Amino acid sequence: MHRKRTTRYLPSERPFVVEWITLTLFLACILTWGASILWLPSVSLPLAILVLAVSLVLHASLTHEVLHGHPFPSRSLSEALVIVNPGLFIPYLRFRDTHLAHHQDANLTDPYDDPETNYLDPVVWLRLALWVRVLLEVNNTLAGRMLIGPVLAQVMFMRSDWQAVRMGDRQVALGWALHVPGCIVVLMLVVWAPIPFWAYLLGCYGALSVLKIRTFLEHQAHQKARGRTVIIEDRGLLAFLFLNNNFHVVHHMHPRVPWYRLPALYRASASRYLACNEGYRYRSYMQVFARHFLRAKDSVPHPLWSSDR
Repeated sequence: MHRKRTTRYLPSERPFVVEWITLTLFLACILTWGASILWLPSVSLPLAILVLAVSLVLHASLTHEVLHGHPFPSRSLSEALVIVNPGLFIPYLRFRDTHLAHHQDANLTDPYDDPETNYLDPVVWLRLALWVRVLLEVNNTLAGRMLIGPVLAQVMFMRSDWQAVRMGDRQVALGWALHVPGCIVVLMLVVWAPIPFWAYLLGCYGALSVLKIRTFLEHQAHQKARGRTVIIEDRGLLAFLFLNNNFHVVHHMHPRVPWYRLPALYRASASRYLACNEGYRYRSYMQVFARHFLRAKDSVPHPLWSSDR
């Protein structure tokens, strides 16, 4: 009886496998973005702004795929696709570093150790001016998160990064240094293109607003780390634009799995994932809007932290 031969590869000899679904979607996204600034403005400016925002949402989701190892096995080759951010506001390297830090599940929702949380230390909350508290409470509704969330998040993000640069953090400085030339190229193209500059910025802001829908309740305060990550069983347009990241606990448990496999992975063992995350689930984004458009999902100060410290 002959044993079946298996081929073993050294790390440098592994087959170069390209995820063509993701790469094709990336190319379609770039072409759509190009059409939104070069062709659609002469057809309909509102349509151009809408398509621009949609393409930038999809680009942000594809950027998220890149930092998790797609579509190429080579990280440098994958990152070359997204090092220039047409959405302008977030440097790729900063997104990569903060998001990978966010994937330390034991720290999820921690006001200090989770870079993507919106919770605050209750002690810090009590020290804030009243008008700041009101602003943050408005931001804790879905309507507020979409309306003022992008500018609030950008201000706090840039303030934190500026402090890090002043303290000598070279990685943060490098992220911004590599980001600025790409922004200049994009802005030069926008100035040359028929789309008005204000319309381009409006499309960028609209994209950030839509992305806030995805991040709004991805994580909740919970005693158990595994109970902090949501499942939203949506298969509509938003789920596509977010590249199925609404199956968020599946993504956190299998961060290297590509976006197009997440729904099937969830369907194959839905009860297991829901038991794992303590049943933190929404049926659709419509249900999210119905519950939280004008009503906060929880408090800004972390509900499991005490202010008596």
